[in-house]
Amino acid sequence: MSPELVGIIGLVVLAVLLFSKIWIGAIMVVIALLGYACIGGWESSLVLAGRVPYSTIADYGLMALPMFILMGIVVANTGVSGDLFKTAYKWLGQFRGGLASASVASCGMFAAICGDSMATAVTMGKVAIPEMKKYNYDPALASGSIAAGGTLGILIPPSLGFILYGLLTQQSIGKLFMAGIIPGALEIVFYVATIYILCRFNPRLGPPGPRTSLKEKVVSLKGTWAMLTLFSLVMGGIYMGIFTTTEAGAIGAFGAIVISLISRKLTWGNFRASIMETAQITGMLVFIIVGAFLLMRFIAISNLPTALSEFIAGLAASRYLVLAAFIVFYIIMGCFFDVIAIIILTIPIVYPVIVGLGFDPIWFGVIMVRVAEIGLVTPPFGLNLFILSQVTEVPLGTVFRGVIPFLVADCLHVILLVAIPALSLYLPYAGKAI
Repeated sequence: MSPELVGIIGLVVLAVLLFSKIWIGAIMVVIALLGYACIGGWESSLVLAGRVPYSTIADYGLMALPMFILMGIVVANTGVSGDLFKTAYKWLGQFRGGLASASVASCGMFAAICGDSMATAVTMGKVAIPEMKKYNYDPALASGSIAAGGTLGILIPPSLGFILYGLLTQQSIGKLFMAGIIPGALEIVFYVATIYILCRFNPRLGPPGPRTSLKEKVVSLKGTWAMLTLFSLVMGGIYMGIFTTTEAGAIGAFGAIVISLISRKLTWGNFRASIMETAQITGMLVFIIVGAFLLMRFIAISNLPTALSEFIAGLAASRYLVLAAFIVFYIIMGCFFDVIAIIILTIPIVYPVIVGLGFDPIWFGVIMVRVAEIGLVTPPFGLNLFILSQVTEVPLGTVFRGVIPFLVADCLHVILLVAIPALSLYLPYAGKAI
């Protein structure tokens, strides 16, 4: 049996087992070791089983993962989401669709200190949906804006998706963080523009809220000081080269704790809960990452990436046609799996092909994360839609209907990022020729 055939069989079995209730990490470990044994022998497989887990866990860069997770959880457990929404509400609430726009803006601000899509959608949904109900907002627009805004959680840095992508591809996590800033800001603009257009044609969808004075607007900015402080501390330090990404994670986590203490929102109970939740999430992710690195070794020895690259080259197809196929693939994957799982599962195959086609790996990291997030809000399978419906008690059909205009905005946004790579690459390369 050829190595390529062993690799294909392994991936098919992996795809089938992913829909079972077995842990993803365990599936990858077993398939990787069995596949490696079929190609290189049991002795080589057992050596791999001993070396890869240790070298993966001992990687200093991996320490950034629990630090950023802790930062996001501490902030989320101390009620900062309500402060962010109140600030955005004061500035935007008086316009048509203003509360929906404020929801998107507050999702963006919360994403800057959270790093997770589902957490952003759920947290902001609990805060914003009741307010929009109070002002008779169309339930579809209200839920759609929150579902779409939640996807900012994985794009605006610090992002867990970028951390994992950087670890698996050996790319600079700091550059990936920088690459997500402009696309994330543009995504907010696209969503706000969508809300404006919808309410322009049908004002009943989003009635304007009460007007606020300039003084009230300025005073409300105090609700953003925690977010601005943490974001400036972490991203400013990375951009100016003051500290590494791992150090930035530690400083961010410590800063989140200090800020929560200063604001008197951190109790022993929620601090203990934050530590426990961080440990649980980190343990799960590290297990999956170990499985991913083992799977990458198996895929590499099977020669599948090389074979796939040669097959694509033989088709004489445009590299952008191949990219379009990958984009569609990731959107479909996003309907069924979390972005974290998608990155870990597909990197071993997709990344070598993308690099072989001459695409910038930092740029592709942005595109990959962005399109996988679209799957999370694509009916009828989008995971964010189901979770948001359960948390806010908005009917699932209403959520589906509300998110469709934002999916159109998503497609236009992705097209823009593909057409103008500089939008993603300007900051990480500090304006150098790209």
